[in-house]
Amino acid sequence: MLAGACVLTAALSGCAGTQSDEGSGLNTSSVDWRNSADPIGSFLARSKNGAGLIAGDINHPLARQALTQLGIRYRWGGKSPETGFDCSGLVLYSAQQSLGLKLPPRSYEIALFGIDVPRNNLQVGDLVFFNTLGRRNSHVGVYLGDDQFVHSPSAGGVVRIEDMKMAYWTKRYNGARRL
Repeated sequence: MLAGACVLTAALSGCAGTQSDEGSGLNTSSVDWRNSADPIGSFLARSKNGAGLIAGDINHPLARQALTQLGIRYRWGGKSPETGFDCSGLVLYSAQQSLGLKLPPRSYEIALFGIDVPRNNLQVGDLVFFNTLGRRNSHVGVYLGDDQFVHSPSAGGVVRIEDMKMAYWTKRYNGARRL
């Protein structure tokens, strides 16, 4: 019984993020995230200097492909825009579409690919990993520069851009890999 509850909890939380949209006061069922002025679902992420990071300015195929999925709903085990994405599904779909790479389906398996990158040497297109479920590399996103990354956060959320300097992400950061 306890094992079943643990599996159910893991399935529902998936690639956990900072919070689900349910607690944010947003009615996600009626929001068009691709055209929303909301900064979480927008194509614009704020840079350190406030100038902004525009998706069209991203010059890395993996990052650019991941950004085309902004607003797609989270779905545990999801691996396509039609079904929705979990965190690893977004990364493996984006890598396949942009680089022709076939990656494994779980974030901790993806963390075995590429080369290790120190945080102070991150480049656009690097994969960033976090401990969101009590184990290393349980969440993955694509680095965009200026401490921003794109990911599929958790049940009730959508593919979005977030700031790695947020306390939540800073505490859970595990490392990065360059494909």
